[in-house]
Amino acid sequence: MHKSPVYGYYKQLSIEEILAKIDWVIINGYLRIEYDYRLPLLVYTGKGWEIEKDTYSDELLRGFDKMLESGCSFFNMSYLKDRNRELILMLLDKVETTGNRKYLPILESWELIDYKKVRERIGKVTAHLKQHKPKNES
Repeated sequence: MHKSPVYGYYKQLSIEEILAKIDWVIINGYLRIEYDYRLPLLVYTGKGWEIEKDTYSDELLRGFDKMLESGCSFFNMSYLKDRNRELILMLLDKVETTGNRKYLPILESWELIDYKKVRERIGKVTAHLKQHKPKNES
């Protein structure tokens, strides 16, 4: 939990204030309550997932940057396997949009371990990055 950028975000608020915020996102259609037996769970609605998917894919892309900055030459990409396919495809779209070849080592490591459809998309992003002139690479 301590690695999550949002963990403890509302620690300065009272329980009542936090519950009011939770009620607001439910009332406004970003989250809904589902029950697993007697346990209530908060889950994203389609509207809420669209926002979270975009936010989370940005976080994952920043994670790629941190991996590259670490100077590591091997990237264990297994943490992305079995993630939501829409999220993964959005992340790959964002990598492609950067036009930055610095992501090639990560893509090459990732392509070795993921499922066929994801590997195909990774291959297309890799080809795109290799074909185009470098854009502001750092």
